[in-house]
Amino acid sequence: MTTERTLRTFLDFYVERGHHLITGSTLLPPPGDPVLFTTSGMHPLTPYLEGRPHPLGRRLVNVQRCLRTTDLEEVGDSTHLTLFEMLGSWSLDDYGHPQSLRWGHELLTDGFGIPRSHLYVTVFGGDGEVGPDTGSLGLWEELGVPVEPTTDENWWSNGPVGPCGPDSEIFVWTGGDTPPTGSPTTDPRWVEVWNHVHMKYRRHEDGSLEPLRSPSVDTGMGLERLLSVLQGCDSVHETDLLRPWSRSVRPLWDLGVEELRLVCDHLRSGIVVVGEGVRPSPSGRGHVLRRLVRRLLTTLWQRDPTRTLGDLPGGLVDHTLDHFRMDVGRDEVRSVLLDEERRFRGLLDRGRTVLSRPRFRGPLTDEDHEYLHDTHGLPRDLVIHLRGPQPPDVLS
Repeated sequence: MTTERTLRTFLDFYVERGHHLITGSTLLPPPGDPVLFTTSGMHPLTPYLEGRPHPLGRRLVNVQRCLRTTDLEEVGDSTHLTLFEMLGSWSLDDYGHPQSLRWGHELLTDGFGIPRSHLYVTVFGGDGEVGPDTGSLGLWEELGVPVEPTTDENWWSNGPVGPCGPDSEIFVWTGGDTPPTGSPTTDPRWVEVWNHVHMKYRRHEDGSLEPLRSPSVDTGMGLERLLSVLQGCDSVHETDLLRPWSRSVRPLWDLGVEELRLVCDHLRSGIVVVGEGVRPSPSGRGHVLRRLVRRLLTTLWQRDPTRTLGDLPGGLVDHTLDHFRMDVGRDEVRSVLLDEERRFRGLLDRGRTVLSRPRFRGPLTDEDHEYLHDTHGLPRDLVIHLRGPQPPDVLS
């Protein structure tokens, strides 16, 4: 199951069942939306999940590119990415949640070839406010899939107010030849791949719930995580989609596993953000781009300050731009990244002068680090590096 075949299998499955393909080809949210970047497949569809008629009808499907910075500290492990793609399907007051789950089971087993014995699901078991999701529970029992009821883990909301409802999460066994054991809450080898949300309530500011007049079903499945399951990979970075990055960067710069993953992730994310027309700046979307570039440079320079993004093979830039079908040239992207690298080196030069002041000659407090970051733009990692065993001028 290559990336292209996986995408085609998913989209064809839903188009054959009356879903209209909608675009998900930008990270930039709709005009008037206060968020900086689209963070999920459902985000651009929020008005329609709340009852507004969609111009293409009640059944929709797409592949949405997303960017999240809430999990930056987790990037480097086997599953977390800053930039990812979300496979999504929606029923806007059309078919119900059990039908969505039935189709999900069919696609995973018959379409993607996942053994039925390698599936486990969780459902909302009820709390003091809303009863258990008996419709989902009954469907999974009918299909013979093991079910584990939970509470908060299977209640989805888009923040403290707005549409929300019970969800059912589908897990796949990733323990290799070891027979499946335990459950999603007891064995980490059960990996969640797909979430089906029954959007049936609206939560108000006072915390109360009101049933939606037009309930919907919203599903989301991370492409990269699905690929790692279908291709038998230990991490998303080993899939055919991301493998070109690790294979090209590994011989270029001597990095540890987590460092390599972070550098590849942030570079790839930065390329796409630049391709969206964003440029580094002190605030807004540009600040997110600047943070990503400087974070990866911090990682690179901790071991070898002579490293430069100018060494990055142009083929990797082309690979990413081609996959996301971005109308921007390789040279323009490289120019933006290298300009930000030069700016960051200049910042470090000034930072060395700041750190030479008597105030910073002893142990640094959290207040010192906050001042250095907020006033001079020096991240904690680079401050520690500049004050480490290597002389400061090695970063010049």
